[in-house]
Amino acid sequence: MGATVPGVTGEPELGGLYVPLVTPFDERGEVDLACVERLTADCLDAGAAGVVALATTGEATSLTDDERNEIVAACARVCRDRGAQLLVGAGTNDTRTTVARHAALADVPDVTASLAVVPYYVRPSEAAIVAHLRHVADRSPVPLVVYNIPYRTGRGLGAASLLELAASPNVIGVKQAVDGIDADTLTVLAASPDGFAFLGGDDPYLFPVVLMGGDGAIAASAHLATERFVAMIDHGLAGRLAQGRDHAEMLLPLVLRLFAEPSPAVIKAVLHAEGRIPTPDVRMPLSNATTAAVRDACDALRNARVPRSGATTGTAHRRRRTVS
Repeated sequence: MGATVPGVTGEPELGGLYVPLVTPFDERGEVDLACVERLTADCLDAGAAGVVALATTGEATSLTDDERNEIVAACARVCRDRGAQLLVGAGTNDTRTTVARHAALADVPDVTASLAVVPYYVRPSEAAIVAHLRHVADRSPVPLVVYNIPYRTGRGLGAASLLELAASPNVIGVKQAVDGIDADTLTVLAASPDGFAFLGGDDPYLFPVVLMGGDGAIAASAHLATERFVAMIDHGLAGRLAQGRDHAEMLLPLVLRLFAEPSPAVIKAVLHAEGRIPTPDVRMPLSNATTAAVRDACDALRNARVPRSGATTGTAHRRRRTVS
């Protein structure tokens, strides 16, 4: 099924900070669903606008179908109770599978939108990627947020393709993770239609993205020091450069250390060190974080929690763009 043109009727507005949840495993290697609920609640209670289930950070490719369904249900329960938004990773490198995973979201009424990654490994042409995403959007019971992350997928979407998708029914946003702020990013920020959410996906660059007109962020680092990430996005959306920069400078060392080894290994190790998840374990082929990486990240987290003058926290607000 298709929806109406974004921003015209009834479609959700996205904005603020979203945390792509890790998947906590217990000592037996099983998903700890009670911990999934606690992590979701922690993020939302700290001011996040919502969470993303089954994102890359959640090791979605290493989960069974039953585990995927149980995680979505657990996140949905908490989001429903708190009136928060839930995005669900539902993209694959096969169009039929991607359509099927989107169709299954019809059974979860609390899902706000999907996160649909550019097909990975098979390296389709850019035109074929656009056709794939429009095909999925036409059949999806929930709107799509396109996930553009070339370093993981081997293919990326340029400005022209993203703007074509922005004008397509049932496509309401993009998570842009291109390892910087390039000309394509700035073009989409300037030209995308009202109602199309531009969400930063590269954790070191979140503050400048919202200053340039972005609507928020999907940030794995924000499992930790969540209130400070929320405040940084809040200040950026409001155009408060000095206050937001203060937070961004405090958070940058933490972000760099959390990604010093393949994600989400360091994030999970720090969460475990904080007593928030039962083990630091990731599933193979990933490997657990090294002791040195965890030590450095924990040191950075302690520094990121030190109050600085002028740094305040608050819930992020959406700043709508206007297109002349």
